[in-house]
Amino acid sequence: MELHTVLIMLSLLPLLEAQNPEHAINIGDPITNETLSWLSGKWFLIAVADSDPDYRQEIQKVQTIFFYLTLNLINDTMELREYHTKDDHCVYNSNLLGFQRENGTLFKYEGEVETLLHLRVLEKHGAIMLFFDLKDEKKRGLSLSARRPDIPPELREVFQKAVTHVGMDESEIIFVDWKKDRCSEQEKKHLELEKETKKDPEESQA
Repeated sequence: MELHTVLIMLSLLPLLEAQNPEHAINIGDPITNETLSWLSGKWFLIAVADSDPDYRQEIQKVQTIFFYLTLNLINDTMELREYHTKDDHCVYNSNLLGFQRENGTLFKYEGEVETLLHLRVLEKHGAIMLFFDLKDEKKRGLSLSARRPDIPPELREVFQKAVTHVGMDESEIIFVDWKKDRCSEQEKKHLELEKETKKDPEESQA
Protein backbone atom coordinates (compact mmCIF):
# COMPACT_ATOMS: atom_id res chain seq x y z
CA MET A 1 0.00 0.00 0.00
CA GLU A 2 1.22 3.48 -0.85
CA LEU A 3 0.56 6.17 1.73
CA HIS A 4 -1.07 8.38 -0.90
CA THR A 5 -4.04 5.98 -0.77
CA VAL A 6 -4.39 6.99 2.87
CA LEU A 7 -3.03 10.51 3.02
CA ILE A 8 -2.02 12.38 -0.06
CA MET A 9 -5.15 14.27 -1.16
CA LEU A 10 -6.86 16.02 1.73
CA SER A 11 -9.76 18.33 2.37
CA LEU A 12 -8.54 20.17 5.45
CA LEU A 13 -11.42 20.24 7.91
CA PRO A 14 -10.44 21.10 11.50
CA LEU A 15 -13.62 19.64 13.01
CA LEU A 16 -14.56 19.41 16.65
CA GLU A 17 -14.21 15.88 18.01
CA ALA A 18 -17.88 15.76 18.94
CA GLN A 19 -19.00 16.07 15.33
CA ASN A 20 -20.04 13.11 13.22
CA PRO A 21 -17.13 12.57 10.77
CA GLU A 22 -19.54 11.69 7.97
CA HIS A 23 -20.65 15.34 7.92
CA ALA A 24 -17.10 16.30 6.92
CA ILE A 25 -18.00 15.78 3.26
CA ASN A 26 -20.13 18.92 3.22
CA ILE A 27 -17.69 21.21 5.04
CA GLY A 28 -14.81 23.02 3.38
CA ASP A 29 -13.17 25.48 5.74
CA PRO A 30 -10.38 27.62 4.23
CA ILE A 31 -6.85 26.41 4.88
CA THR A 32 -5.02 28.64 7.34
CA ASN A 33 -1.29 28.98 7.95
CA GLU A 34 -1.92 27.85 11.52
CA THR A 35 -3.48 24.58 10.35
CA LEU A 36 -0.66 23.94 7.89
CA SER A 37 2.02 24.70 10.46
CA TRP A 38 0.40 22.29 12.90
CA LEU A 39 0.39 19.54 10.26
CA SER A 40 4.10 20.02 9.53
CA GLY A 41 6.47 17.45 10.98
CA LYS A 42 6.61 13.70 11.55
CA TRP A 43 3.56 11.42 11.67
CA PHE A 44 3.13 7.71 12.40
CA LEU A 45 0.34 5.74 10.74
CA ILE A 46 -1.43 4.00 13.63
CA ALA A 47 -4.42 2.28 12.06
CA VAL A 48 -6.45 1.92 8.87
CA ALA A 49 -10.05 0.76 8.43
CA ASP A 50 -11.48 -0.07 5.01
CA SER A 51 -14.69 -1.69 3.77
CA ASP A 52 -12.98 -3.25 0.76
CA PRO A 53 -11.53 -6.69 1.71
CA ASP A 54 -9.13 -6.62 -1.25
CA TYR A 55 -7.77 -3.28 -0.12
CA ARG A 56 -7.39 -4.56 3.44
CA GLN A 57 -5.24 -7.38 2.07
CA GLU A 58 -3.00 -4.81 0.37
CA ILE A 59 -2.79 -2.80 3.58
CA GLN A 60 -1.62 -5.84 5.52
CA LYS A 61 1.35 -6.25 3.18
CA VAL A 62 2.77 -2.98 4.49
CA GLN A 63 4.07 -3.44 8.02
CA THR A 64 4.62 0.20 9.04
CA ILE A 65 4.45 3.71 7.59
CA PHE A 66 5.70 7.00 8.95
CA PHE A 67 5.94 10.25 7.03
CA TYR A 68 7.05 13.87 7.16
CA LEU A 69 5.06 16.89 5.98
CA THR A 70 7.12 20.02 5.23
CA LEU A 71 5.32 23.28 4.53
CA ASN A 72 6.36 25.74 1.81
CA LEU A 73 4.24 28.88 2.18
CA ILE A 74 5.94 30.62 -0.75
CA ASN A 75 4.68 28.03 -3.25
CA ASP A 76 1.65 26.89 -1.23
CA THR A 77 2.84 23.28 -1.29
CA MET A 78 3.72 20.58 1.20
CA GLU A 79 6.48 18.04 0.70
CA LEU A 80 5.48 14.49 1.66
CA ARG A 81 8.29 12.09 2.55
CA GLU A 82 7.16 8.53 3.27
CA TYR A 83 8.95 5.59 4.85
CA HIS A 84 7.27 2.20 4.30
CA THR A 85 8.34 -1.11 5.83
CA LYS A 86 7.30 -3.88 3.47
CA ASP A 87 8.55 -7.50 3.57
CA ASP A 88 11.04 -6.41 6.25
CA HIS A 89 12.58 -3.84 3.88
CA CYS A 90 12.37 -0.05 3.89
CA VAL A 91 10.90 1.81 0.90
CA TYR A 92 11.21 5.59 0.65
CA ASN A 93 9.03 7.94 -1.44
CA SER A 94 8.90 11.71 -1.80
CA ASN A 95 6.15 13.82 -3.40
CA LEU A 96 4.77 17.35 -3.48
CA LEU A 97 1.23 18.14 -2.38
CA GLY A 98 -0.67 21.19 -3.57
CA PHE A 99 -3.60 22.87 -1.88
CA GLN A 100 -6.25 25.50 -2.51
CA ARG A 101 -6.82 27.79 0.44
CA GLU A 102 -10.30 28.95 -0.62
CA ASN A 103 -12.06 25.59 -0.67
CA GLY A 104 -9.81 23.81 1.81
CA THR A 105 -8.40 21.05 -0.39
CA LEU A 106 -4.96 19.49 -0.57
CA PHE A 107 -4.37 17.33 -3.61
CA LYS A 108 -2.00 15.29 -5.73
CA TYR A 109 -2.50 13.75 -9.15
CA GLU A 110 -1.47 10.20 -9.99
CA GLY A 111 -1.59 10.35 -13.77
CA GLU A 112 -5.06 11.75 -14.46
CA VAL A 113 -6.53 10.43 -11.20
CA GLU A 114 -7.23 12.78 -8.30
CA THR A 115 -8.41 11.49 -4.93
CA LEU A 116 -9.74 13.59 -2.05
CA LEU A 117 -9.65 12.77 1.64
CA HIS A 118 -11.29 14.62 4.51
CA LEU A 119 -9.17 15.48 7.51
CA ARG A 120 -10.30 15.62 11.11
CA VAL A 121 -7.79 17.31 13.40
CA LEU A 122 -7.50 15.87 16.91
CA GLU A 123 -5.15 18.51 18.25
CA LYS A 124 -5.40 17.62 21.93
CA HIS A 125 -4.35 14.05 21.06
CA GLY A 126 -1.64 15.11 18.61
CA ALA A 127 -3.39 13.08 15.91
CA ILE A 128 -5.29 13.28 12.62
CA MET A 129 -7.97 11.10 11.05
CA LEU A 130 -8.48 10.91 7.30
CA PHE A 131 -11.78 9.85 5.72
CA PHE A 132 -12.26 8.71 2.12
CA ASP A 133 -15.15 7.48 -0.07
CA LEU A 134 -17.64 7.82 2.79
CA LYS A 135 -20.63 7.68 0.43
CA ASP A 136 -19.51 4.35 -1.04
CA GLU A 137 -20.39 1.49 1.34
CA LYS A 138 -18.01 -0.88 -0.45
CA LYS A 139 -14.99 1.45 -0.52
CA ARG A 140 -15.30 3.78 2.46
CA GLY A 141 -12.42 3.97 4.88
CA LEU A 142 -10.42 6.04 7.30
CA SER A 143 -7.00 6.16 8.89
CA LEU A 144 -5.45 7.38 12.12
CA SER A 145 -1.99 8.97 12.32
CA ALA A 146 -0.29 10.39 15.41
CA ARG A 147 2.86 12.17 16.50
CA ARG A 148 3.94 9.10 18.46
CA PRO A 149 3.71 5.39 17.57
CA ASP A 150 2.37 4.53 21.02
CA ILE A 151 -1.10 5.98 21.57
CA PRO A 152 -3.23 6.13 24.73
CA PRO A 153 -6.38 3.98 25.04
CA GLU A 154 -8.48 7.16 24.80
CA LEU A 155 -7.26 7.91 21.27
CA ARG A 156 -7.79 4.30 20.24
CA GLU A 157 -11.40 4.58 21.41
CA VAL A 158 -11.87 7.85 19.49
CA PHE A 159 -10.81 6.09 16.28
CA GLN A 160 -12.98 3.04 16.94
CA LYS A 161 -16.02 5.27 17.49
CA ALA A 162 -15.28 7.15 14.26
CA VAL A 163 -15.20 3.83 12.40
CA THR A 164 -18.67 2.88 13.66
CA HIS A 165 -20.00 6.42 13.03
CA VAL A 166 -19.32 6.07 9.30
CA GLY A 167 -21.14 2.72 9.19
CA MET A 168 -18.15 0.39 9.37
CA ASP A 169 -17.32 -2.43 11.77
CA GLU A 170 -14.42 -2.47 14.22
CA SER A 171 -13.35 -5.81 12.72
CA GLU A 172 -12.33 -3.85 9.60
CA ILE A 173 -9.61 -2.00 11.54
CA ILE A 174 -5.95 -2.92 11.05
CA PHE A 175 -3.56 -1.59 13.71
CA VAL A 176 0.12 -1.09 12.88
CA ASP A 177 2.69 -3.14 14.82
CA TRP A 178 5.59 -0.71 15.25
CA LYS A 179 7.94 -3.49 16.37
CA LYS A 180 8.16 -4.37 12.66
CA ASP A 181 9.59 -1.00 11.61
CA ARG A 182 12.75 -1.33 9.45
CA CYS A 183 13.08 2.30 8.33
CA SER A 184 14.75 3.90 11.33
CA GLU A 185 18.27 3.52 9.91
CA GLN A 186 17.35 4.98 6.51
CA GLU A 187 15.57 7.86 8.20
CA LYS A 188 18.68 8.51 10.32
CA LYS A 189 20.89 8.63 7.20
CA HIS A 190 18.50 11.06 5.49
CA LEU A 191 18.43 13.34 8.53
CA GLU A 192 22.23 13.34 8.75
CA LEU A 193 22.50 14.15 5.04
CA GLU A 194 19.94 16.92 5.46
CA LYS A 195 21.96 18.35 8.33
CA GLU A 196 25.16 18.28 6.27
CA THR A 197 23.42 19.92 3.31
CA LYS A 198 22.27 22.79 5.52
CA LYS A 199 25.79 23.23 6.91
CA ASP A 200 27.55 23.44 3.50
CA PRO A 201 26.07 26.81 2.36
CA GLU A 202 26.92 28.32 5.76
CA GLU A 203 30.54 27.12 5.51
CA SER A 204 30.94 28.50 1.98
CA GLN A 205 29.74 31.92 3.14
CA ALA A 206 32.17 31.97 6.09
